[in-house]
Amino acid sequence: MQLEGMTAIVTGGARGIGRAIAEALAAEGARVLVADLEGAETAAEEIGAGRPGRAVGVGCDVSDEASVAAMAQACLDAFGGVDILVNNAGIYSSLVPGPFEAIEVADWKRVMDANVLGSFLCCRAVVPLMRRRGGGRIVNINSGTPFKGVPYLLHYVTSKGAVLGMTRALARELGADNILVNGVAPGFTLSDGVMANPVQLEKLREISAKARAIVRDQHAADIVGAVCFFAGPGAAFITGQTLVVDGGAYFH
Repeated sequence: MQLEGMTAIVTGGARGIGRAIAEALAAEGARVLVADLEGAETAAEEIGAGRPGRAVGVGCDVSDEASVAAMAQACLDAFGGVDILVNNAGIYSSLVPGPFEAIEVADWKRVMDANVLGSFLCCRAVVPLMRRRGGGRIVNINSGTPFKGVPYLLHYVTSKGAVLGMTRALARELGADNILVNGVAPGFTLSDGVMANPVQLEKLREISAKARAIVRDQHAADIVGAVCFFAGPGAAFITGQTLVVDGGAYFH
């Protein structure tokens, strides 16, 4: 229960990797606000079952400024503040790999809005609340793809490269406020969304597993330990770092 008394926001927390993270943070004692486009209230009810007041769900589009502001206010109203922000919401599992020339401008903007603008807006909305608390933790869910230069998903890889830079720059800017900013970069993970995308499964599942030192599929549960570490007391002198969690496919 290393996070007892702390409050966390997990964007994209209703299912998949975000749901696993929200459950893990709650298990460590944190009160959790689950933010998602849909299913947030149901997820919060299930996460908080038997623990009244431990979880609330809020519908949120992280690419919309007003929606993000409402999410931050909802957390303030429910829990009195914010200690941890996990920027997990984004677009990946619905994407189909293909040559960069085939990416439509509208699709490029949609990925950038969700993955980059969304993280920026959430940080901007939550940091003032963390300053009131005397500090906080931001954990950006990134990807191993910008480290490896994975082809055929240029909009996604570029967006995650931007989040990598955001993590480092914000760590410098917020260090004096005792707000630590780190990232966790999963490999190809068999999340709910990925399992519903047959093209990704066919093209990426086997090749990803074979590239790992630990030769097996990666699941959402493999990621939560790193997030809890960055949110907890053991990471009190770590900021600006991105930890690759991919079973040893990329050494960073």
